[in-house]
Amino acid sequence: MAPPAALPPRIRAIAFITPSNAPILVRSYAHQNELQCHYIAHMSLDVIEERAPKATDCYLGHLYSMEDVAVYGYITATRVKIVIALALADAVVKDGDIIAIFKALHTAYYQSLANPFLQLSQPVGAEGQDYSLAVLAGGGKWKGLRMRVDAIRKAVGAADDD
Repeated sequence: MAPPAALPPRIRAIAFITPSNAPILVRSYAHQNELQCHYIAHMSLDVIEERAPKATDCYLGHLYSMEDVAVYGYITATRVKIVIALALADAVVKDGDIIAIFKALHTAYYQSLANPFLQLSQPVGAEGQDYSLAVLAGGGKWKGLRMRVDAIRKAVGAADDD
């Protein structure tokens, strides 16, 4: 009897968080409300802050499991945190698959940030930069990031009926 084929991970939520812990983008793909996704993202910050100084890699691994999701973390060189919540399943999720998703999300973030038409309220590197990123995160200026994140989720093999 052949082992069952591995199913692609089902992404329930993705969050980008500034170095000062303000949300840049929080996307929910399940029947969860937006508040629960913010709760998951903020709960992961404690674990990320604990692991980040000891980490030798950007990928922080499995942070915790809660109800029906497993939460994974990643921190960029500029201290932007990326959090993914995956649906818990009986199948084993390979770290290599999760790392590939995080690298794609990291690239999507920097492609969006490099957009010359993205106007932040303050120049990059100015004091209060994190605040300006967070304030404009929900606006139309970050449409490119939302589209890239949605495309990555679709490429992972997410079902449209989630």
